[in-house]
Amino acid sequence: MTEKFTKGEMHGCIVCGKLYQLYVVRGAGELFVDAKVMSEGGRLVRHPDRPLVACVNHSDAQVESAVTRVYGKLDEDEDES
Repeated sequence: MTEKFTKGEMHGCIVCGKLYQLYVVRGAGELFVDAKVMSEGGRLVRHPDRPLVACVNHSDAQVESAVTRVYGKLDEDEDES
């Protein structure tokens, strides 16, 4: 079984930059596994390679646009992992 560890990290909203506290789970080689938003008003944005967060009041279209702008379009294969 692969060892996993959890670490508290601060991340900004992908749309507006507001800071949120996250618990981030990482596995072997410090690869991102999962995350949980601990601050009120934030929601996790699913991404296969990194922990992302957005405010709950931003629409899905705003979040998707911001992720595409910053990280580029995800391949369909990556989105399913």
